[in-house]
Amino acid sequence: MATFKIAQVTVADSNDITQNNIPAFWEDPNWILAWQHTTLENHILQAAKRTPRNLITDREHKRHQKAIDISTGSLVGYARWLLPDSHARLDVWPEVVVPAVSAEEEEDAKRLAETAVWKPNEESDVLLTRMVFLCLGIWHGILIARQRIGLDYLAVHPRNQGKGIATALVRSGIQEAEKLGLDIFVTAFKVAVGVYKRLGFRVLRDFVEDDSRFGGMGEVYYALMVYERKGTEG
Repeated sequence: MATFKIAQVTVADSNDITQNNIPAFWEDPNWILAWQHTTLENHILQAAKRTPRNLITDREHKRHQKAIDISTGSLVGYARWLLPDSHARLDVWPEVVVPAVSAEEEEDAKRLAETAVWKPNEESDVLLTRMVFLCLGIWHGILIARQRIGLDYLAVHPRNQGKGIATALVRSGIQEAEKLGLDIFVTAFKVAVGVYKRLGFRVLRDFVEDDSRFGGMGEVYYALMVYERKGTEG
């Protein structure tokens, strides 16, 4: 019996989402290279200033989900999906659209975000950014004519990993993609590739670069992966 459930996100979840997400990404030895000059605690503080704005912008394209512990009500996982332009309407997958806020609350969120100190290490961030854009470029080159959902963000706090939370979040998106007749693409860290493969994703292409010059362990790995809805060919 599941100990968690998937639910809609609201702006009130901002702090809990940040507390979940940043420690999850802090575990990745490549991602953290861009933030060696700060601490986990400070990075959480700065990211929390940006989260409300991220939740309420581009509501037509963005879909947000949280996993919550049934017994405690605490947030234990988060996913953000991006709908293609052809489906970017508030009546598509409406149960995971973040509810609108007042104009005053929206302005408050924007002002708060502008106070965040957000200065990734430019050298190592260039490496990660280049790989992400390379992945996206390959995707568009191969599947330019296909509509797809992007799994833009997936995070489970380290203390809650290994409980099937990430799997449940991704599976929920797969179910919606099947209803909409859309494929899904994701750019995956090495640690997540196995999860996606078990759910039916396949690797279109993977990328490896040397990050030792930035103080890394010698390898940055990304995989461009796709889930093709039933009845479609690769």
